Amino acid sequence: MLRRFGVWLRLMAVLFAIVLAVGYAVYSTDWFQKNYLYPFPHQEIIYRYALEYDLSPFLIAAVIRTESKFVPTARSPKGAVGLMQLMPETANWIAAQLEFKDYDIKVLENPETNIRFGTWYLASLKREFGDNEVLVLAAYNGGRGNVGHWMKQYGWSGSFRDIEQIPFRETREYVAKVLRDTKRYQELYGR
Repeated sequence: MLRRFGVWLRLMAVLFAIVLAVGYAVYSTDWFQKNYLYPFPHQEIIYRYALEYDLSPFLIAAVIRTESKFVPTARSPKGAVGLMQLMPETANWIAAQLEFKDYDIKVLENPETNIRFGTWYLASLKREFGDNEVLVLAAYNGGRGNVGHWMKQYGWSGSFRDIEQIPFRETREYVAKVLRDTKRYQELYGR
């Protein structure tokens, strides 16, 4: 009886290893990654505004994936809205800068408008922080005022790259995740 149990146990272990190997092989395919882990909806809109505002479309896709998982009607507990999770006050300011007529918070659920506003805002942060993606993303998540304060307080220059020095854990993790996802989007879609 114990012998049969041992044979059965080994057989189950082999089957489990096979299922695990097949699962990992499927998980690792570009097809699976593109369809389930790193989708890229709204590509045409993202590419258009990436080109207009001189940003990487893969960075924009990574921000959207991190912020909303590509759900246009997403709302955060803090009140951020849409694909790029714009705060209403920030979006109102962006609308004024872009001379966007008839602005209302509801338009932030429209992918075209949300991506336009979010991309414009990333570009404004890029100008402010001199093309430094770490500082741009930290400002997008933690606030441009906070990043400016940290730069003064800690003596960071425009060449700052040490994500681990960002004092807000949430912002530190956000920047690392978006940069990692940007790289993966580049690998999957940049060919």
